[in-house]
Amino acid sequence: MLLWLTEILSQHFTALTVFQYLTLRGILGTLTALAISLLIGPVMIRKLSQYQIGQSVRDDGPQTHLSKAGTPTMGGALILVAIGVSTLLWADLGNRYVWVTILVTLLFGAIGWVDDYRKVVERNPRGLPARWKYFWQSLIGAAAAMVLFFSSSLPQETSLYLPFFKNVSLTLGPVIFILLTYFVIVGSSNAVNLTDGLDGLAIMPTVMVAGALGLFAYLSGHAQFADYLLIPHLPGTGELIVFCGALVGAGLGFLWFNTYPAQVFMGDVGALALGAALGVVAVIVRQEIVLFIMGGVFVMETISVILQVASYRLTGRRIFRMAPLHHHFELKGWPEPRVIVRFWVVTVVLVLIGLASLKLR
Repeated sequence: MLLWLTEILSQHFTALTVFQYLTLRGILGTLTALAISLLIGPVMIRKLSQYQIGQSVRDDGPQTHLSKAGTPTMGGALILVAIGVSTLLWADLGNRYVWVTILVTLLFGAIGWVDDYRKVVERNPRGLPARWKYFWQSLIGAAAAMVLFFSSSLPQETSLYLPFFKNVSLTLGPVIFILLTYFVIVGSSNAVNLTDGLDGLAIMPTVMVAGALGLFAYLSGHAQFADYLLIPHLPGTGELIVFCGALVGAGLGFLWFNTYPAQVFMGDVGALALGAALGVVAVIVRQEIVLFIMGGVFVMETISVILQVASYRLTGRRIFRMAPLHHHFELKGWPEPRVIVRFWVVTVVLVLIGLASLKLR
C-alpha cells in the first residue's frame, strides 16, 4: 500500500524512491510489526483477562504449570494483526507470493482461533475435533500447493534442491510437488503447535527461522546473488523479506509479553499460523530441507510425540517421561527457563548450519 503511494509521490519527491529498496522495506516491516505488537499487546491482554479467556492446564503434567491456569491465551491474534498490517503496508501487493503467504497464515490462524474459542470460551475440552482440524489444514495446504505449482513459470520453482551440493536438484511433477508442499506446510504448522508448551519456547525459534528464510527469499530473488551462491533464482521471492521481517517484528513484540513468566500465551491461533507461514515460505524459496535443519527443535518435539505414542501402543511403555520433549526435561528437574534457553541455543546453532548451506556447496 505504502509502496504504491511512494511510487506515485516519488515523481515529485525523488527522495521517496528510497522506499523502493527491498532491504529498507524489510526493516520497516519489522519495526512496524514490532511497534504494533508493543502498542496493542497491553490492551489485548487486558481484554482477554476481562473476558476470562484463560489457559487451562493438564493436571498430569509438570506441577509447576498449575500456576499458569487462567493466564490469557489466544494472544497469537496479536501476532497475526501485526504481521498482516505491516505486510500490507510495506510489501508489493501485486506479488503473488505475498498473497499466498498472507492467506495461508491467516487461514491457518482461523483454524486455531476456532479451536481456541471452543476450548476457552465454550469450555469444550475437545476444541475443534482433530479430524476437522486436519481436514481444514489439509484443504488449505493442498490448495496452496496447487496454486504455487500451476502458477509457476520456471522449472526451478518446482524443483527440490539439496543443500550443501552444487547444482543437485530433483524435478518434481505435479503430484510429488503438491504432496511435498502439503506435508511441509501442514507438518510445520503442527510441529510449531507441539513446541508451544513453555513461555517463549516456540516464538523465539520461529523468529530465528523466519529471519533466515527472509534472507533466503531476498537472495533467491536477486539474480546476481543467486548466481554467485548457486541457489535457484526465483524472481519475485525477494518481496517475502517484508513478510518475514514482519513475522520477526511481531514475534519479538509478542515475546515481550510471552517471556517467562508469561503474561499471555499465543494459543493455537498463533502456533498453527506461524508454523504454516514458515512452511509456505520455505516451499516458495525452495528450501524445504533447510527448513527441516533450521527447525530442528520443532522436528525433535514432533518426533518425540510420535515415538512416545508408538512405543506406548506397541509395548505399553513410554520412552520419555512425558511428550513433547520439553516436558521430559522439565520432569527430569530442569527449571523451565533452562529448558527454554537451551532450546533457543540449539536453534541458533541449527539456523547457522542452515545459513552455511548458502556457501558450503
